[in-house]
Amino acid sequence: MRYLAFLAILPCPAFAWEFTPGLPCLLSHTEGTRQIELTYDPMQPLYSVTVTQTTPFSDSPFFAMTFNGPRPNTIASTRHTVSNGGRSVTVTDTGFGNVLDGLQYNLSTTIIVAEEKFDVQLRGAAGPVQAFRDCAADVPSA
Repeated sequence: MRYLAFLAILPCPAFAWEFTPGLPCLLSHTEGTRQIELTYDPMQPLYSVTVTQTTPFSDSPFFAMTFNGPRPNTIASTRHTVSNGGRSVTVTDTGFGNVLDGLQYNLSTTIIVAEEKFDVQLRGAAGPVQAFRDCAADVPSA
């Protein structure tokens, strides 16, 4: 019985959404073999979202995120870049309101690259997404 109690308190891999302040501000999440990172550089200003997985993505003319839940939406871009041996896909833009709304107010997002689709859970994302939104306030003015 003690052995089972010991196993129950062992650290488990964290699959939480995490906000890290700085330049750039960072919002990250790991789920399974995939990682999502959003950055915001308030000095540019420029946002990015990068999805990384252990295997290369197929070539695709678009990148899309469908948000599933009470505030559904789909965003798509043909202006994505592939790096890291094809294992990372990145989209940058000067505004990410729809992406941040989707992450903050929904239950999951389905990421689509070519024929590949996978779901990412958004449980626990609301607070870190709000901190990410507010990170520009932490940057001292020149």
